Amino acid sequence: MAERSALMEGTVVSSHGRHSVVETPDGERRICHPRGKKNQAVVGDQVLWQAPPPGQGEEGTIEKIQERRNLFYRQDEIRTKSFAANLDQVLILIAAEPVFSESQLSRALIAAEAAQITPIIALNKSDLVEPFARAWERLVPYRHMGGGQHYGVLPLSLRLSSEVDRALLMQHLAGKTTLVLGPSGSGKSTLINLLVPGATVLTGEISQALNSGKHTTTSTHWYWMDKERTTALIDSPGFQEFGLHHIAPMQLAACMPDIAAHATDCKFYNCTHLHEPGCGVIEALKRSPLEDGISESRYRIYGDLFAELSHTRY
Repeated sequence: MAERSALMEGTVVSSHGRHSVVETPDGERRICHPRGKKNQAVVGDQVLWQAPPPGQGEEGTIEKIQERRNLFYRQDEIRTKSFAANLDQVLILIAAEPVFSESQLSRALIAAEAAQITPIIALNKSDLVEPFARAWERLVPYRHMGGGQHYGVLPLSLRLSSEVDRALLMQHLAGKTTLVLGPSGSGKSTLINLLVPGATVLTGEISQALNSGKHTTTSTHWYWMDKERTTALIDSPGFQEFGLHHIAPMQLAACMPDIAAHATDCKFYNCTHLHEPGCGVIEALKRSPLEDGISESRYRIYGDLFAELSHTRY
């Protein structure tokens, strides 16, 4: 019987189906499969893995997933989609055109808040003057939330591949592990290639190694942005549908900072902030976000989500 090798540490840098690519501390990458039938590992996971016995191929085996600091995921009525684990922050990229969905943006922000992961919003296509001005105005509630301290909101023009944009992004990304999310047309591929030259080639190499062809473009990938491997970018698809069924209706207010800021001013401790008398949230609707109030669009999103999450539980 072949002798089993010792367990080694590694980081999951790509995952597809039953296979993951694990990177060792010295930078070697190895395709691994899980010990059981289902692959529970996600990109960003710290794992213990084992090399195969001599003469039994190249693929390693993931033996254990170490405890996670956090996990960013979405959940609808049918399934859960895990994006990545052990993150420092989530960068949500939207664009002046096509017009972004504020509901979609809010859902991603709520998921980040629920997982206690710092979100950053970046608005692309500042070179489109009028559309950008309209989009920037729509972001007033987010730019002024918590006195302008809660969310970083960055203006970008990635189409111009500006070094100014790269420098601005690096101020926020350096030394951290960041998941990048963005709807179709937001410029996410441009951003990844600006920050990680050759990322597309690397994705192709992983695809070839996993024999998964084009399907790997729908999976999640980890890229190092520096030779020292201190700054990482994770590219993930799946932004279009963003279910929040893992959040209870009464937890929703705490995950929306502008609502949460006034939720403690209510007459009733179990206030839903929808119709109760003496509600601090409803009172804050009378003031604009510039005056520490709540915007009508944000409150409407809260009400819609509360109804959606209540419906899933009864």
